[in-house]
Amino acid sequence: MVEHASGAEPAGAAGDGPAEVLDRPLPEGVRRRVVALVSDAFGGLTVTELPAQLRQYARFTPIRRAKFAGNAMAAALESDPLFRQRIGERLKEAQPELADALESGAPPAAADPVDVAAAAYVLRPTGWVKLVAAAGEEAQRADAERADEEGRRELERLRAELAEAHERGRAEHEELRADLAAARKEAETLQRKLRSALSDVKRGEAALRKATGEIDGIRAEAAARVAAAESESRRLKTRLSEAEASVEAGRRAVREGRSIEDMRLRLLLDTVLDAASGLRRELALPPASVRPADTVDAVAPGQMTPKDIAARALSETDPALLDQLLALPQVHLVVDGYNVTKTGYPTMPLEKQRLRLLGGLSMLAAQTGAEITCVFDGAELAAPVLLAPPRGVRVLFSKPGVTADELIRQLVRAEPSGRPVVVVSTDREVADGVAKAGARPVASVMLLKRLSRV
Repeated sequence: MVEHASGAEPAGAAGDGPAEVLDRPLPEGVRRRVVALVSDAFGGLTVTELPAQLRQYARFTPIRRAKFAGNAMAAALESDPLFRQRIGERLKEAQPELADALESGAPPAAADPVDVAAAAYVLRPTGWVKLVAAAGEEAQRADAERADEEGRRELERLRAELAEAHERGRAEHEELRADLAAARKEAETLQRKLRSALSDVKRGEAALRKATGEIDGIRAEAAARVAAAESESRRLKTRLSEAEASVEAGRRAVREGRSIEDMRLRLLLDTVLDAASGLRRELALPPASVRPADTVDAVAPGQMTPKDIAARALSETDPALLDQLLALPQVHLVVDGYNVTKTGYPTMPLEKQRLRLLGGLSMLAAQTGAEITCVFDGAELAAPVLLAPPRGVRVLFSKPGVTADELIRQLVRAEPSGRPVVVVSTDREVADGVAKAGARPVASVMLLKRLSRV
């Protein structure tokens, strides 16, 4: 490899006349061939022989080098005479015949004009600008010829397609005419079917109107039957209620009859005991001092009754009146629980209301010895109550469908006639009902005042 000084000019550039200059852009085909020549000769140079801007592409393959560094190599070839001289030397080594022919000014007639122009651009022999311009013109003529050839082929193709389209159009026209005839026949058939369908629709509408009238009549008849059935149902429910009342009265009569039979049995037993009086005398046993009549729980003449106490000059809310009532023998105190708690402490939760009231009633039962029953309304409960009744107090909750007022009236009716029963409730309906049954109603405030002293 021959080294040149950095200021050396390439071959053919020095002479008596001015340097040749290309006055037009390098034809694209010539430019691609120049880049390929530089890329092939690039690998034969050392890194120090390459311009600074091309050293980064030294390890690239020729194909990648031409792809990524084409513009940079073309610029370096144009601006760096030393680099162009080195590339020219590699070209002379690779294509000596072409290089010699260009140097002699007689390029081979059979050579590709693009190859001749690319080599002339690199070697820069005398007249190289004319060779490049001639190559560009030749390339343009070749391109024009190719374009003409392609135009002729495209024209022939378009003519063939046009003829095919005409033929296809005629076939489609015939097919459309046949389809139109078939469509007309089908339309006539559909019109006949439509007229038949319209006739069927009219008949169906008439039948529908008739059926609607019949359905309306059936609905009216059904509504009348339903009304009659509801009336009969209400009558049967009334009779069922009467029958249930009769059954309850019969059960009550049976219970009273059983009580009479028990009393007769006691009398029979006393008779047997009297018959055995001889045995008692022999055994020195004292005579029986209790008689069946003595076992009846009632107020004996001369004893105080709830009505007698009510006649005393005491306030309706005076707790002393309640003390007098609880002092009666065998007295039964029935308390309307929520009526008392919602009168005394309504803002507390129901659970705390119950606990507070039952605690006071337990202490009242311990002080007086009276039988105490506290009734709560079961409808107020969201869930079953887990409650241990306090000592001396019976705690009851009404069943579903039964109010606490009705349960209180049942408790009063269950007591024997003559036993003192005191009901604590401010509810006027409850008070009037238990008063008719023989119980003594008192206000809730009276019990609250009495419990405040416990």
